[in-house]
Amino acid sequence: MKLKVYKYLPLLLLVSTISLAQTRLTGRILSKTDSTAIAACTIFLSENLTTVTDEEGRFTFVSIPDGAYTLQTTVSDYHIQKKHFNAKGKALHFEFYLSSSDQNLNELTVKEKAADFGFSRLRGVESMGIYEGKKSEVITPDQLVANLSTNNARQVYSRVAGLNIWENEGGGLQLNIGGRGLDPNRSANFNVRQNGHDISADALGYPESYYTPPIEAVGKIQIVRGAASLQYGTQFGGLINFVMKKPVQDRKIEVVARQSVGSFGFYNAFTSASGTVGKLSYYTFFQYKRADGWRANSLFNNYTFYTDLDYKISEKTTIGLDVTHMHYLAKQPGGLSDAMFADNPRQTNRERNWFQVNWNMAALHFDHRFNAGNEFNLRIFGLAANRYSLGFRPNRVATIDDNSERDLIKGDFTNWGAEARYLKRYSVAKKMSVLLLGGRYYYGYNHNLQGLGSKGKDADFNFVEPDRFITYDYRFPNRNISLFAENIFYLNEKLSVTPGLRFEYIKTTADGYYGNIARDLAGNVINISRTDEYRTNGRHFLLAGIGIGYKPVDKMELYGNISQNYRSITFSDMRIANPSSVIDPNLKDEKGYSIDLGVRSHQTTLYNYDVSLFYLNYDNRIGEVQFYDESNRVLRLRSNVGQAIIMGIESYAEADFLRLARPDNADWSGVLFANVAFIKSEYRRSEIPGVQGNQVEFVPKVNLKTGLRLGYKKLKGSFQFTHLTDQYSEATNAVDGGVSSVVGLIPAYKIMDASLSYEWKRFRVESSVNNLTNEMYFTRRATGYPGPGILPSDGRGFYLTLQFKI
Repeated sequence: MKLKVYKYLPLLLLVSTISLAQTRLTGRILSKTDSTAIAACTIFLSENLTTVTDEEGRFTFVSIPDGAYTLQTTVSDYHIQKKHFNAKGKALHFEFYLSSSDQNLNELTVKEKAADFGFSRLRGVESMGIYEGKKSEVITPDQLVANLSTNNARQVYSRVAGLNIWENEGGGLQLNIGGRGLDPNRSANFNVRQNGHDISADALGYPESYYTPPIEAVGKIQIVRGAASLQYGTQFGGLINFVMKKPVQDRKIEVVARQSVGSFGFYNAFTSASGTVGKLSYYTFFQYKRADGWRANSLFNNYTFYTDLDYKISEKTTIGLDVTHMHYLAKQPGGLSDAMFADNPRQTNRERNWFQVNWNMAALHFDHRFNAGNEFNLRIFGLAANRYSLGFRPNRVATIDDNSERDLIKGDFTNWGAEARYLKRYSVAKKMSVLLLGGRYYYGYNHNLQGLGSKGKDADFNFVEPDRFITYDYRFPNRNISLFAENIFYLNEKLSVTPGLRFEYIKTTADGYYGNIARDLAGNVINISRTDEYRTNGRHFLLAGIGIGYKPVDKMELYGNISQNYRSITFSDMRIANPSSVIDPNLKDEKGYSIDLGVRSHQTTLYNYDVSLFYLNYDNRIGEVQFYDESNRVLRLRSNVGQAIIMGIESYAEADFLRLARPDNADWSGVLFANVAFIKSEYRRSEIPGVQGNQVEFVPKVNLKTGLRLGYKKLKGSFQFTHLTDQYSEATNAVDGGVSSVVGLIPAYKIMDASLSYEWKRFRVESSVNNLTNEMYFTRRATGYPGPGILPSDGRGFYLTLQFKI
């Protein structure tokens, strides 16, 4: 027995020696810019020895054998760092300060204060989303010198290349933006969200946004172009996400009060309160806004309330609730014919037209970080809303109101949904990768009614004899299930590839009836017809896309992306209640893809640029064309017009030329920016006579916004110039608007704006002059409410805001 023990003694001594020759390695990863901890950084020692930093940026290897090693860090948006060392059984501790790949690290930009452009872009991984290789923009309203009290979209979105903005009311009640030939009407071609959840009437059946958050309450506006189709919905436009201001963390209460007055009876009162008490933090605001309007019969009253409550269950888990209520009542002056606009753009012949919106939203969000590399987010959201429109709206806009019963349309929207996301950071062959998995369920139930309203002038949204005179009654239930996945593969510290997939199941239904009221020459009812209808459409499909990012040097990034897009027919496409419009019964969903290829600065501090080529293939594009029926009446056909090809250059550049020239003078700032898009569009294929080869509607060939901002300490002033060339309003490229003026040319226009801002301790004063030269112009020909006809944009207006913070 002893012989056996002695026989294995050398082996036991060797094992003991090896077990003692172990090294404990600890360390911390910090940002070189501001010494903050970097979480989720992968640390490599060998193929089998890896770990990830925690929220404090710390990492630990409990025991590693003695020997020579190379430690390597890998994390998104930071440069790789390597360190060679020898392990000799003694405990080791290293601290690494990583240089951000998003920063210009030469002496000038490190020492000097960064310019507050108010415009940047999303990082590769941010807020449970993947944006590597995608064209994105981020607007920070607080850093802009612009008219925020009126939600002036022309100024707020001035740095976003290629946007086409409808401007037909001066209060900023609704956001109407499009781009690349997409209809700007209530931003329906974008997936519009607030804090990551939908805010439109119905994301599929009726994706129009009647609610727009007050810009004074918005922390950031995130915009992702068509490549957002894989993560946020299939729309051709992409994503607009309003990220509301978050609670302050270092105070129990902070109050901001803003009072604004302006031309045409404008008044705006905005008050917010924010703070953190223990584990509970909150942000809430109330806004009241009113105006008489630039034209007569244009008054409105609007109020909005919002509350965000966040509770920190633990260091890793947070739960929160957002509640939003918005109401407005607006009188609508109606549209003008071309001749009326030329004679006097401020005239109106409608004094009985009204529009009312009630919008109620709630969202519950749950965020959990399992560890430094794994995160989960769940949002459950719902909407209960309505929009009512009432008025006299004949096809001939010059017709004098005969004080008969008005046309009343009522829409009620009830929907809810849930969206879950899981983000995982992991390594493959010592290279960082990021995986995003998500799923979404959405249910909408919408009820639309149309019939005869009262003969009065007030905002009476009640039907006259609803049992007889409701000529349109439809219910639109729909369901949507989506699954999506994207993954960033960092091939090295400069090159990344991001493929993605999205599966969609959509079911839309129309259940109801439509009818017609026939009258004799004396206006007496002689017949009421009614036709019942039930239509349902279920389909499923798979979308794919891939993005590439390449950073040849610290200051520059090349990016490219191709993603498929899809837009289902809405319930207004399935059935419309308009005597001058006809729906093609064979209407199909819209399909296509978008491509972006560009070069941009990588968030440098004193200059910023993004120049890109884009190509949009828009097949089965739905639009309207004029035609004559058997009675020689002019009608509008809503149909799949054909295949639209839209391509061009979108460019943006901005620089603080004063600080670049005099980096030692930090008090002065002089920022010059230019945003220009050159776009070519064509209907390459169409079965409708007279369309093939035409330009696509809503596409100005040149879209320019440029300006200058000068600042000295807390005093800032800005000037902006906007110019859009001619654009058509429908596919036949009609120039003359005719008696209805709902189609025709939208002439080129040039607008100038000026703003001034000054801060002193707790006070801030803002002033603005919109449309400095009092240009008479219009951006929209409305087919229905709030028209029909030309809707003139506001003339010159003056605005003043006083802010106080305690």
